[in-house]
Amino acid sequence: MFAVTFFAAVASGTTFTCTPTRVWDGDGPIWCAEGPKIRLAGIAAREIDGTCRPHHPCPRTSGTKSRDALVALLGTSRGQSREGHILVAAKPLSCVSHGAGKSDRTAALCRTAGGVDLSCAMIRGGYALRWEQYDPGRELCR
Repeated sequence: MFAVTFFAAVASGTTFTCTPTRVWDGDGPIWCAEGPKIRLAGIAAREIDGTCRPHHPCPRTSGTKSRDALVALLGTSRGQSREGHILVAAKPLSCVSHGAGKSDRTAALCRTAGGVDLSCAMIRGGYALRWEQYDPGRELCR
């Protein structure tokens, strides 16, 4: 069992590093070895149980397929925790905070070491949809 430690969200506009250690679903959270938990900014994926929350964009792709696509973008799976999180081996991400997400999460745009924007890759792959409420200027994936 892993210890639960709560970190405040990373301040909006701050650039930070996240070395992913575990993932829940296709838009996060992504747990970072450095402390924060990330929710990918500007997108929505199905919940891991296959549902979509009311008033959220709802992609066709299942929650499990979306999560697995995010894991593949990050690196490789190292198995599953007792809580159901997918454990990952991944190189550090470069992220920019968009401020607080839900609870102790940081909404962020993140790029892999190879320069892949995770939010855009999830949209382009059909694993998530752009969420207009959080990207009103359509800045995401230009």
